[in-house]
Amino acid sequence: MPMKILDHLEEILIAFLMAAATTIIFVAVVHRYASGIPVIQDYILHWNLAWAQELCIYMFVWMAKFGAAYGVRTGIHVGVDVLINKLSVPLRSKFIVFGLLAGATFTGVVGTMGSTFVWHMSNTEQVSADLEWPMWIIYLAIPVGSYLMCFRFLQVMVNFLRTGELPHHDHGHVEGLEEDITDPQRAAQDVNWYEMDDNLHPHDIAHHEGRKPGNGPAAGPTAGKGPKENDR
Repeated sequence: MPMKILDHLEEILIAFLMAAATTIIFVAVVHRYASGIPVIQDYILHWNLAWAQELCIYMFVWMAKFGAAYGVRTGIHVGVDVLINKLSVPLRSKFIVFGLLAGATFTGVVGTMGSTFVWHMSNTEQVSADLEWPMWIIYLAIPVGSYLMCFRFLQVMVNFLRTGELPHHDHGHVEGLEEDITDPQRAAQDVNWYEMDDNLHPHDIAHHEGRKPGNGPAAGPTAGKGPKENDR
């Protein structure tokens, strides 16, 4: 339950920051052009939106840091694994764990250095140019986002060691729509163009086995084996 709350909070925060920044930018642009219209310029010229650009920049920075952690959890980040997939199963698993540990170490170091920087920044009186907010609050996105990303790397690694599966974002899958495998004609047209075919990602495993992701036996004991090897 706590993990689900964290996942939903992460998604809600990213969506809110994106929607709010887009809305603020839209209002600022409309205000800029509407200020040149004689009919309404007398009513809106006294509105000061000079802070809008600065606020949107900070919001996008926070959104990017949380979005990076979300990408690790869902497998959105681009990864070059052509050589990794050609290795034997035991060796490939070791390289995957090493890569995840390297990501966790890097983000952990960045988070620690960011925390030190924010601590020193909090002892100063530096404020932002337009909003006049304390700069340490703005830079807080670095340690918070980095530590969350580090936690996601460790979470993915633990899940991989337990199940043998890695998260993978399928661009061809629409949330809420279930694949119909009962109709032969429909099933024949159901081609997953984004499948990795490495038997490491839940949606690809389910696609080969004809079941929904998350159902059925875990793929840990057979992780890394292709469909043909599993049928033997």
